[in-house]
Amino acid sequence: MCGIAGRILNSPGRVGDDLVDLMAAQSHRGADSTGFAVYGPPRTDGYIVRAMGFDRSAMDSDLADFEKILRQHGSDWLEEPTWNGGTDSHYSVRAVIKDPSDIAQWIKEADAICERLEVQSLGRSLEIVKDTGDANAVAEKHGVREMVGTHGLGHARLATESSVLPNASHPFWARPFPDVAIVHNGQITDYYTQRDRLERKGYRFMTQNDSELIAVWVSDQMSQGLDKHEALRKSIDSIDGVFTFLITDPTSMGFAKDRFAMKPLVTVESVGQLSAATEEQAVRRIEPEESDVINYDGPSMTRLWPVDSTEAAA
Repeated sequence: MCGIAGRILNSPGRVGDDLVDLMAAQSHRGADSTGFAVYGPPRTDGYIVRAMGFDRSAMDSDLADFEKILRQHGSDWLEEPTWNGGTDSHYSVRAVIKDPSDIAQWIKEADAICERLEVQSLGRSLEIVKDTGDANAVAEKHGVREMVGTHGLGHARLATESSVLPNASHPFWARPFPDVAIVHNGQITDYYTQRDRLERKGYRFMTQNDSELIAVWVSDQMSQGLDKHEALRKSIDSIDGVFTFLITDPTSMGFAKDRFAMKPLVTVESVGQLSAATEEQAVRRIEPEESDVINYDGPSMTRLWPVDSTEAAA
């Protein structure tokens, strides 16, 4: 029942504003939580970290411990942490860090304090913001409408399997691969089998959400030599379940739909731009003028949209 969305602009702009509108139009599909992945102007040095803390009263000590782990891996703050206000016990942190000497080893040790402070995304341009509540509530709380970038993802969640917690929301970062994010509508039926295989290879998962698994699975396939389109195609035959997912990195956005074609995706595509959503009425919020809507309603479908061009890699 969840709703997903993707947006590509032909030049940097308020992509966060568009993503909020796409998700507000689909809030009836799930208002347990809402999340956004925004790709802003890429940095030439340092990584943007988005993290979630779970005890606002312990924020100072949690950040101090996080800083200590950074320094143990040759890193430090390039921009001091900032955090959202509010009365919730949980809080969102944004910081820019110097490149760790080994990202995989650093995040493994940073995850040692994940029960207090959990990294939600890492990237030169990627920032993931998610929380409980509908699109407008999350956007107002975290300033999503003001976020500038070239592309991004959105998700409205109706929790059916895992807990209704802020950190169990979508999008998910493909830990530990920088700048990769995913949103997903559906259910993976061989989740525990796939998760066990990936954990045996050294990957770590923060939640019981099957969407988190897809992000890591696709990234792992690419780390073994597959290109993006090959990894998307392989996911259809290798992962059991019903699913439509959107996955992004700094250069492209792609999707895959399972063999049963039960989860919809529609798009409006023009030169250098894309609006994608679970429902047509959502993309019409962004593209109100007369335009062709493409309904990807067949089984076993994939596509890639480059961020700087609408010519797909088919």
